[in-house]
Amino acid sequence: MGDRRKRRWVRRLLRYGEHMLAAAGAVLLIYHLAFDLSVVVSGSMAPALNGESYEGGERVLTENVSYWFRRPRRWEVVRFTSTEFGLHLQVMKRVVGLPGETVSLKDGQVCIDGEIVTPPESLRDLRYVAVGNVWRGKSVACGDGYYVLGDDTKDSEDSRYCGPIPPSKIRGRAWLVVSPSQSMRFVNP
Repeated sequence: MGDRRKRRWVRRLLRYGEHMLAAAGAVLLIYHLAFDLSVVVSGSMAPALNGESYEGGERVLTENVSYWFRRPRRWEVVRFTSTEFGLHLQVMKRVVGLPGETVSLKDGQVCIDGEIVTPPESLRDLRYVAVGNVWRGKSVACGDGYYVLGDDTKDSEDSRYCGPIPPSKIRGRAWLVVSPSQSMRFVNP
């Protein structure tokens, strides 16, 4: 009788281990397909996202699933690939212009097709600096891309300098600041 109990116990333990490995595999697969963890290493998105170095930057969980079913929306912070100095960098900026629209800046506010667009309440204090391709009231056609700006506009390499971002480069939507723990919060308005 003791031998049977021992075998049952071993089988249960093996089954439990099998279930744990399957669950861990499922979690890793879901994370790999649906999420990405990025570190903010620039102040260009302050105050929404903060960081000046890899060690001190906020860790942001980006979700990739939304854009399988819909397009990026105005005012969302997106993660996209930028090729700078021959490197593939992951960059986060706020979408202000959508495909087919024309973007300009007037008195620090975003204008779409010549009309000032009211941002969500949480972004009302943002004032964008008219430099680069929107200097002196110029308008930029988005074509099939997205016009993105950094929240700290005096210190942001964004669509004012590199033009609209093609949809194929957008990888996901910044979703949640996960670290440091005292900064944990949702990113998008």
